[in-house]
Amino acid sequence: MSALKIAFWLPVSLLCYSHLGYPAILALIARSRRGSEARLPEDGQREWPTVSLIVPAYAEEAVIAERVRNLRALSYPRDLLEIIVACDGSPDLTAQRAREAGADLVLELPRGGKIHAQDTAVTRAHGEIVAFSDANVRWESGALEALVAPFADPRVGYVCGEVRLLTERGTNQEGLYWRYEMFVRDLESRLRSVTAGNGAIYATRRESYLVVEPIMGHDLSFPFNMVKRGWLAVYAPGARATEKMVPTIEGEFRRKRRMMSHTWPIVMRGGLLSPRGYDPAYAAMIMSHRVLRYASPFLHVIALGSSIALLVSGQGAIYGVAVGVQGGVLLAAIAARALPLRPLLVARYYVLTTASLLAGLWDWLRHGTPVGWEPAEGTR
Repeated sequence: MSALKIAFWLPVSLLCYSHLGYPAILALIARSRRGSEARLPEDGQREWPTVSLIVPAYAEEAVIAERVRNLRALSYPRDLLEIIVACDGSPDLTAQRAREAGADLVLELPRGGKIHAQDTAVTRAHGEIVAFSDANVRWESGALEALVAPFADPRVGYVCGEVRLLTERGTNQEGLYWRYEMFVRDLESRLRSVTAGNGAIYATRRESYLVVEPIMGHDLSFPFNMVKRGWLAVYAPGARATEKMVPTIEGEFRRKRRMMSHTWPIVMRGGLLSPRGYDPAYAAMIMSHRVLRYASPFLHVIALGSSIALLVSGQGAIYGVAVGVQGGVLLAAIAARALPLRPLLVARYYVLTTASLLAGLWDWLRHGTPVGWEPAEGTR
């Protein structure tokens, strides 16, 4: 096989494996064995730990009171729950609204970024478990109990829950992708540990909590670092939360671009690529779900360029089909602006989401990553 053909078939194979083959393999393995699932006691045998639930907030006066009321209404024993709102230099009435709504502790901190606010809150927290959520999220009544339950297994250091994305109207197709992501995450958790979490609903033990660089978010940096330190990082599908989705695909692109400017430092120098501390199974999961996913824009560019070269050189009709498929997806993504049909919108979402990986890398390399954050448009 020529070098040009390898340059086409290798990236195509890796893309198909990452998006389709990897979940299929996980599903087959999960059917044959239980793996390293967390061992949970029966309900009557549980002794619930104390929990400090931390909400970092910047300019959230419109939603913070409702967030605190939602947390106070959880079914978790109130005497075991501490609600902390960490205001990251909020320029509005976020702190006042949080106090009025009944937060147990409100920290008014200088602007230092979300991670710094969370770190500071953990130093002031009293709970055996520290749980985290964003200001625009709502938890179901039993969400905290479901989130805390896996910690009955002493091997578990990190637990994330399920977030369901809500939208009234709009073009964003993130909900479709997120259902796929939750499916894969559930399989990873049943077999070993998740490779990433989410900021809407997650928790750690106090002893397993990690202090990371302020530009490196918990969603990606916590699970793999927990595994490196000997903990399990698991997914609790019964811990459910809802969050308002960015309404447009273009808005989602901007959100993911910002997220990726925080992700690339973790990938390139934060330890994700280092095999030290990984067992073979988890290393394969990191490579399959994370590394190949972040490499996808490069793989697409190589596949497109090589297929065009192979078509021009008369190497076979299959490369003409490949060029046609790739060109068709790009044209569908463009056409979706004028004709917002579901298949066209899915194509546009995929193209822009893939492009956001490169855009975030460019932002990080060009001017670094700011520690501060702004609420995503349309999510409040």
